[in-house]
Amino acid sequence: MSLFSRFEAFELDVLKEVGNIGAGNAATALSRLLDKPVDMAVPKVSLLPFEEIAERVGGSEQIVIAVFLRVEGEAPGNMFFIIEEESARRILRQLLAMNIEEQEGYSEMELSALCEIGNILAGSYLSSLADFTQLSMAPSVPAIAVDMAGAVLSYGLMQYGEMGDSALLIETTFLEDRQSLEGHFFLIPDPESFEKIFRALGVVSE
Repeated sequence: MSLFSRFEAFELDVLKEVGNIGAGNAATALSRLLDKPVDMAVPKVSLLPFEEIAERVGGSEQIVIAVFLRVEGEAPGNMFFIIEEESARRILRQLLAMNIEEQEGYSEMELSALCEIGNILAGSYLSSLADFTQLSMAPSVPAIAVDMAGAVLSYGLMQYGEMGDSALLIETTFLEDRQSLEGHFFLIPDPESFEKIFRALGVVSE
């Protein structure tokens, strides 16, 4: 029986609750960092096969900004926070009040700011999952890349070898001045980690 067919509404509800608490933590952390209110919409949470990740962000040739980090601890895995260029520029303009030119590429300061936002979001969702599961999970120092979505995912595979075949997708929307800014947050547990996480959440496989 596949992983997806084992998922009933209750199990997805548990993951949605993890996403909701993570979003609340992330909004609080970002508000503190930026010294202004940041709201986050209730995130959409879903499970999808690894090969569908690139499709969710516009296809494997779509240029994206990706913050990538390794999850260490009792349930190791990989995390990506992926945003499309238009959203990245709007985040820099609106949330960080940076005067972004419509030029090619990003300055070191702009990439550093996006990396820090990705890091805060990843840390917020990870601590939420760790609280729920009572498993120790800690993020590594993040890396940031601007590249085609397919290349970003391949880089992750090259760095850490085989990834799990399923991803937990949390689609995050910031709301600031009634404008929404979207990002895609993927947690890809190592193959043996999914089982640990689901057991800890009370999902027992056949």
